[in-house]
Amino acid sequence: MKPTDIAAPDYFHKVVDCQWACPAHTPVPEYIRLIAQGRYSDAYMINWKSNVFPGILGRTCDRPCEPACRRGRVEETPVAICRLKRVAADFKDDIRQRLPRPAPNNGKRVALVGGGPASLTVARDLAPLGYHCTVFDADPEAGGMMRTQIPKFRLPNSVIDEETGYILGLGVEFKGGHRIESMKALLAEKYDAIFVGSGAPRGRELDIPGRKDAAANIHIGIEWLASVSFGHTDKIGKRVIVLGGGNTAMDCCRTARRLGGEDVKVVVRSGFEEMKASPWEKEDALHEDIPILNFLVPVAFIHDNGKLTGITFQKVKAEYDAKGRRNLVPSGEPDQTIACDDVLVAVGQENAFPWIERDCGIEFDKWHMPKVDPKTFVSTNPKVFFGGDAAFGPKNIIWAVAHGHDAALSIHRMLSGEDITERPLPDVQVSSQKMGIHEWSYDNDISVDKRYKVPHRDKVIALKDIRAEVELGYDVKLALGEAHRCLNCDVQTVFSTSLCIECDACVDICPMDCITFTANGEESDLRQRLKAPSLHPDQDLYVSSDLKTGRVMVKDEDVCLHCGLCAERCPTGAWDMQKYYIEMTHAGSTCPTKSRSAA
Repeated sequence: MKPTDIAAPDYFHKVVDCQWACPAHTPVPEYIRLIAQGRYSDAYMINWKSNVFPGILGRTCDRPCEPACRRGRVEETPVAICRLKRVAADFKDDIRQRLPRPAPNNGKRVALVGGGPASLTVARDLAPLGYHCTVFDADPEAGGMMRTQIPKFRLPNSVIDEETGYILGLGVEFKGGHRIESMKALLAEKYDAIFVGSGAPRGRELDIPGRKDAAANIHIGIEWLASVSFGHTDKIGKRVIVLGGGNTAMDCCRTARRLGGEDVKVVVRSGFEEMKASPWEKEDALHEDIPILNFLVPVAFIHDNGKLTGITFQKVKAEYDAKGRRNLVPSGEPDQTIACDDVLVAVGQENAFPWIERDCGIEFDKWHMPKVDPKTFVSTNPKVFFGGDAAFGPKNIIWAVAHGHDAALSIHRMLSGEDITERPLPDVQVSSQKMGIHEWSYDNDISVDKRYKVPHRDKVIALKDIRAEVELGYDVKLALGEAHRCLNCDVQTVFSTSLCIECDACVDICPMDCITFTANGEESDLRQRLKAPSLHPDQDLYVSSDLKTGRVMVKDEDVCLHCGLCAERCPTGAWDMQKYYIEMTHAGSTCPTKSRSAA
């Protein structure tokens, strides 16, 4: 194998698995260390630059970072990265003086359709550069689906108000209660660029017998949640069935419990493990005494002269073909009818673009989605960009934020006369953490430590008040304990071939047996000769240049705990612990696009 080029800007970034897994590439270990030091405002600002909504995401994120966390490889549970993000938001000082100041107007106007996370991220990036950003939304307040579809017992309005306010305070114009009805009309207003972040605003229908007859008591989940959010709906029947297995279904059933639903059931066509809802969302529903019934497919709504009385379900089972693909087939058991007074349909969301005329230069595919470049987020009309659910269908807030950053970069480069397909390199900083011979500027103690539970409000109290937040968040003591579980994966073991005397002391002291000195070879062969098995071939091997004996140092990045024992033990300083800090490119970056060393 060739020596590893650790100067490549994405090499060590891939080793920081949590940051790599986050769509916005938030520097996770850095802000967790700051929390451990009690520097909550600093931790918040690092989050704010990357994911824009730390307080919101600290309560609602789908947490793609946590399955990637290395702590989960040495014990059962990963670091509570998401909940620590909330800690930064809960305990920060007033950070308004640390936000960018509105820049002098540069004469460029950008229209943003939809006031959700994608559009607000674009505005957050462009407004400080002098662009006049106007956000249009049909609702009177900013936030989009964060405000309308996430129940207040999960995300209080005060948090949404605060974090959308930070963005609008950058000089962004917000036109609430202003629905865009025509793309042609918007284009005629001569905006320099238009960003569409209108989400996936339409809930999917369930067209089975009885749907129209019993329509009065059959509600589309996301529309019903919005109605509850704005106070238009404040009650529901005692017996409620929620159809669907995603996070929206979990929000619907828990909301129904708080609005008078005494017997609330969730019914899904898949198995419990295959449900799309996040595991913690399912746990919260079960904790509130909401059963989840599996492998049932609704076939008819039952009604008595238009009054809903129940749903008839067909029992199915999973069968797998030769390629492992799952099919749901009738089990042969008799159909069963479950009585109910109301039904909430949460079987998916769809995009709806009736306001975009098909002759305005924006092409659509066979699924009626706009054709959007996945790198630049531009449509076939060079002035119109899409992001969030509006671009590629329903995902989650953190993906919308990531789209917003990339779209803002494209808009800025286009309006600066630059090629939008060229993306500036990220900013990378590498710094030694050595304080003394055996001292480091970070806590490198490695111990088995189970995840700390987040305190919850008493269930009896929580179910009585639809606006009482259920999760109470970590206090300072719990946050410190959880922060110390982080393995500091951004502090890298960096090897210097010229200083190594091949004493193998690092091999002897490594607790994970991840360092091997051996003859070089092809990767498949080399992986078989490591001191510990290489179980994840998608993770890189860190390979040195040839040593004096002709051997090479090989470190398996997959199992390294970044404990620093190799560097402490090395008699010549051939190993060093270096913090690798990477900030992704946003609009206004001064980093060049080519010919730049990352380190």
